[in-house]
Amino acid sequence: MSRESEPAGSILTPAGWVAGHVSVSKGRIGTVHGKLLGHGAAPEPPFIVPGFIDLHVHGGLGAECMDGEDQVRRTLRYHASHGTVAMTPTTVTAPVEKIESALADIAAVTKRRAPGEAASLGAHIEGPFINPGRLGAQGPFARDGDAALALNWATRFPIKVATVAPEIPDGFDVIRTLAEHRCRVQVGHTLASPDQVGVAFACGCTGFTHLFNAMTGVNHRDPGVATWALAHGEYAEIICDLNHIHPQVILMARRAIPKLYTVTDASAAAGMPDGEYRLGELRVFKRGLKVTLEDKVTLASSVITLADAVRNLVSIGVPLAEAVAMASTRPADYLGLAELGRIVPGARASVVELDSALAVKSVWIEGEAIDVAA
Repeated sequence: MSRESEPAGSILTPAGWVAGHVSVSKGRIGTVHGKLLGHGAAPEPPFIVPGFIDLHVHGGLGAECMDGEDQVRRTLRYHASHGTVAMTPTTVTAPVEKIESALADIAAVTKRRAPGEAASLGAHIEGPFINPGRLGAQGPFARDGDAALALNWATRFPIKVATVAPEIPDGFDVIRTLAEHRCRVQVGHTLASPDQVGVAFACGCTGFTHLFNAMTGVNHRDPGVATWALAHGEYAEIICDLNHIHPQVILMARRAIPKLYTVTDASAAAGMPDGEYRLGELRVFKRGLKVTLEDKVTLASSVITLADAVRNLVSIGVPLAEAVAMASTRPADYLGLAELGRIVPGARASVVELDSALAVKSVWIEGEAIDVAA
């Protein structure tokens, strides 16, 4: 990257906003040059922020992460053009052989990032170890817990995140197995009691999948999974398309969960016109900013990018620096990745430039300038 192409503007650093520019060498951040404005300052655009990290994404621009390596790579390119610099391509509940094929494709992409792509950090497996009574928009292939199968996958494929319903038969064994192999296991698609969630965390769970969706909720006399998350959770993912979760509920979760982070749960319908698409084995339908099953009621993924999520969060009153942290620093911290999600010397030069309307103007991934979506 030439000096002329180095990111410049109001730079979001751990010390606060800095008015200046970022030096880059060999895909890494060198130094941040400029005047420290501090955390309470009102920065001026353009805003240079850490690149976004999506830990739950199924597809985009017509591509589906279950449908082959080329489709995974198309998904990576689409989201990269909107400011996402890294992600965990996400599988859906499907027959075992179909999941294994998808995991092999994700492994190939994780091993080698091609130009123009967001980095693949490894897979997020959403199922099949989920409760058939809380499928949501997952296919009818839920399975009882199978620690041997989980071990097989964990040793063969780069699985970073897994969604598991702890209350299914042998669910706790699956959680222990995956957690022992450095996988972040999340409670999701579940009818677990609060006590069962507590046991799941004792077994190695660390978070929650699309908080409030496909789980028992908040009732003052009958607390569910979401209640436990609000009372005890440190990390949880939440979909900020303003369809899955009411803005007031997002703000409630923000106050209760210290490291709440946002995901897209985007499907192949993201970036596409209204019409019929696929989510795994299911037919889904995009109408405006919603994707549903054929019943036109059950939400089935989203059509947003993380840049959209940041704008949505700011629109409901979340400060820009915090909204960016929810889309970058916190997911990086959740996976223990010190070289992503922050603009500091030695980190990957994966950053995003936002204009005054918080639209993505420029994207760099490991020092490479990425074409931005029109």
